[in-house]
This record gives sequence, structure tokens and C-alpha cells, in this order.
Amino acid sequence: MSWVITLILGGIIGWLASIVMKTNARMGCFANVLVGVGGSLLGFWIAGLLGIAPTGFLRFVVALAGAALLIFLLGKLGFFRRR
Repeated sequence: MSWVITLILGGIIGWLASIVMKTNARMGCFANVLVGVGGSLLGFWIAGLLGIAPTGFLRFVVALAGAALLIFLLGKLGFFRRR
């Protein structure tokens, strides 16, 4: 059951990050889930390196920032190009 919740929350985080980064039209549902889950992992990894242990609402902010950073990095690598 926790995997289902992780995928749902990852999809929401990825979708919100794609809106913030203005790549929503170029990403599908599957990409939103992947970016949300992967970006959350990236965000919490960076927070751990900085010695930050987010709790409460800050966990959502760190996950969203990580997903936005992942979208930025993927954009620089050539993904999400305009057609």
C-alpha cells in the first residue's frame, strides 16, 4: 500500500513541479510520476548533505524543489525540448 501512496504523491509532486518549471505541456502522467519520485529522492538527498531534516510542510517543499531541480537538469540534458 505504501508504494501506491508513493506513486500518487510522486505524481502530484511531479505535476506541480512541471507547472512551476513550465514543462507541463511536454510531460505526460508517467513522466510526472517519475520526476516526482526521483526529484523527491534528489531533494531529500541534498537536504541530508546540507544537514537538514525536513518535517511537516517542509517535506513537501523539499520534494517539490527536488523535482523542479530534476526537471531543470533534464531540460539542460536535452529532454523537454520545444517542438
